[in-house]
Amino acid sequence: MRSHTEIETIGVIGAGTMGHGIAQVAATTGYDVVMRDIEQEYVDRGLDSIEESLSRLVSKERLTAAEKAATIDRITGTTAMADLSACDLVIEAAVENMEIKQSIFEELDAVVDSDVVLATNTSTLSITTIAAATERQELVIGLHFMNPVPIMKGVEVVVGERTDDAVVDLAHELAVEMGKETWESDDKPGFVTNRILMPWINEGIRAYDEGVASKDDIDRGMTLGTNVPMGPLTLADHIGLDICLNASETLYDELGDRYKPAYLLKRKVEAGDLGKKTGRGFYDY
Repeated sequence: MRSHTEIETIGVIGAGTMGHGIAQVAATTGYDVVMRDIEQEYVDRGLDSIEESLSRLVSKERLTAAEKAATIDRITGTTAMADLSACDLVIEAAVENMEIKQSIFEELDAVVDSDVVLATNTSTLSITTIAAATERQELVIGLHFMNPVPIMKGVEVVVGERTDDAVVDLAHELAVEMGKETWESDDKPGFVTNRILMPWINEGIRAYDEGVASKDDIDRGMTLGTNVPMGPLTLADHIGLDICLNASETLYDELGDRYKPAYLLKRKVEAGDLGKKTGRGFYDY
């Protein structure tokens, strides 16, 4: 296994919301980054999103123009998995689908050196099952960044059945270097965050659907009553209702009825109202 000080280039699989956020934070920290997705248009979209995010930081004087330019220069976009061959660590942030993740990890296992740690940003899926697709199960770990990655301070470190203790230490060190704070979870369904968060969001949706209160009052009641920054409906819109539904369905399959997705959540997703990213969810954007 490569030590923390030996890591110079980080690979990121996926250029979507989580992937390009992780790539941005890694590059801002000073790492060279190779960001890979399956289509060039997805890569380009991810690079454009990074440029926009960095520009906002410059306008808020949290970053200089020179730092922005240096960060962008450190990121290489690609559609070829082979371009990750020289990476010292890889973080996968692809779609939440076990077959897809296992396929990616099987391919990565053959592409990168045998001492390279492979991390997954999964929010609900088993680290142990993902790792089983490789010949390096002891070097596979969960690094669950929170959305939006450049802003949120938290990273959940998830330990698989065979994850080596040194890999766990490396994961914490890397996240802290990127300006994050960490907590650790065993490889149980939903880990810490989504195991608790998804029932909270679903109950907020049910309360709205059953007429307990208006959506504004539900969110206002939770922000003022529990000191959270966003109520459940606003937060669901920001996460993406499709992502919330996918996570809830995974937990429902694993843990039973208490995680059953709210009917209104399913209906919104079926209508294509996925939240902020589509301009309409529980609120209009």
